[in-house]
Amino acid sequence: MASKKVLIGGGTGFIGKHLGQVLTNKKYTIVNVSRMPSTNSITWTDVETSLPKQTNAVVNLAGQQTMDFTRSWTPGFKQNVKNSRVFTTRALATAINKSNNKPKVYVVVTGVGAYEPSEIKKYDEFSPTTGNDFFSKLLVEWEEAAKVDPPVRLVIIRSGVVLGRDGGMIKNMILPFFFGLGGPLGSGKQYLPWIHIEDLSRLITFAIENENVKGILNGVAPHVVTNGEFTQAFAKALSRPALFPVPEFLLNFLLHEERAMLMTKGQHVTPKRVLEYGFEYKYDNIDAACKECAHLFPKK
Repeated sequence: MASKKVLIGGGTGFIGKHLGQVLTNKKYTIVNVSRMPSTNSITWTDVETSLPKQTNAVVNLAGQQTMDFTRSWTPGFKQNVKNSRVFTTRALATAINKSNNKPKVYVVVTGVGAYEPSEIKKYDEFSPTTGNDFFSKLLVEWEEAAKVDPPVRLVIIRSGVVLGRDGGMIKNMILPFFFGLGGPLGSGKQYLPWIHIEDLSRLITFAIENENVKGILNGVAPHVVTNGEFTQAFAKALSRPALFPVPEFLLNFLLHEERAMLMTKGQHVTPKRVLEYGFEYKYDNIDAACKECAHLFPKK
């Protein structure tokens, strides 16, 4: 029987935990790469030596949480955001290239920040990365670090905002919205590329299991919405009003303009290649996704 072992960098984070559950349900063996060794995990230093034997797929989800609002947007923190993505991606790519018993596929989850924010342009996987902002430049270097030699397939999933009750944006928003204090960010007209956590986990699994899948995939739902439309959908799912917009200048002041742009600016991004490959979304519209996330306490 073919090996069903998946090595995951960043497997203990928000996306990693959900992906681990999906893969475990499909009888995969999971090995996480973490800072500290433990059962079913190896360290980043171990990776430099070799990959675990019979690794079928490698996935990288590692990276410093950009929206950690307890951390100031200093040059040091920015460097950490960059290094934690580029170095881990390169470390796994190097380990794959050195391996005698290569995995079949390397899946790296990056972001739609590859595309320059715009209220006019429309992007799919064939659009060039033209941005000059911090995140667009980071994405180019990050994806460059993922280069692996044939016959290993490389799949880069540019993820939108990941919607799930126990992490990411929803975890930060749930209390203000529950108490009726939610509202759009900035103008609310900026696009918000999004994907439900379950669909992102399923898309990564789809990329592992389908040998014809390779290259760039936009990890976003086909239903394109603005921040204002998302706000209304989430408030409706909670049966709450959303009357308190957060001004752009306040976000720029609190978070720093460079980081705040992840929320105040957006991109119209569609998953053209994902749909062409025949991937079927479980949550393909914002109302269904918000309904699944809109509960005060995370489900066990």
